[in-house]
Amino acid sequence: MRRGTFTDDTVDYAAVGATQAADLMGYPPERSKPAEQSVRLGSGEERFRSASETLLSWGAFTGAGLRVGDVRPAAGGGYSGVAFDAEGNPVAPAKTSSDQRFTSEGLPFVAAGTTAHVRGRIEGQRAEAELRVILCSEEPRRVAVALGTVSGSVVSGEEGFFLEWREDDEVWFSVRAFDRPVWIVYRLFPYLVKRRRQALIGAYLRALSPMYATP
Repeated sequence: MRRGTFTDDTVDYAAVGATQAADLMGYPPERSKPAEQSVRLGSGEERFRSASETLLSWGAFTGAGLRVGDVRPAAGGGYSGVAFDAEGNPVAPAKTSSDQRFTSEGLPFVAAGTTAHVRGRIEGQRAEAELRVILCSEEPRRVAVALGTVSGSVVSGEEGFFLEWREDDEVWFSVRAFDRPVWIVYRLFPYLVKRRRQALIGAYLRALSPMYATP
């Protein structure tokens, strides 16, 4: 089991971790537009493990046609914290840089505190930003990753990616996000923020599920 969180004042929004909130869609951060979609990936442990590997190796982004570069692990060596049980007792040792994983392209795997530059276009919408991994949690039946904008984006906000291997053996992939317009055009025409987000989420879901069809 691997868990990690990382929050500091380098992200450019206040509601850090809000993609984890159950009421995100009803009560998004101020001036932000929320979004959420899910897709069934299949069933079974093998499908869950394969999808987890894809997600943690930046596959939601690269599979969507975006370029991921300048990946920088957290200062101090990739520490990802200690997991605790309900009573507050540690149940797993801390992970350090000694078990750092890398993609076939040599990029460090997603880990709490990692910063990366993502760039490209999705359906004509600009998708470029410096992103910070503020959450990375690996559990036997669930993987969660959340990234927040640091700089260089036309919006400010957070994206959360969730893989779940449910008790009925089905594997589901969900993306939750909220965006606040930064670029003047998006401030003047807020419907463009929603259009951009729908395009991004659709691309992420297709990256892990080629059978996904945009609603």
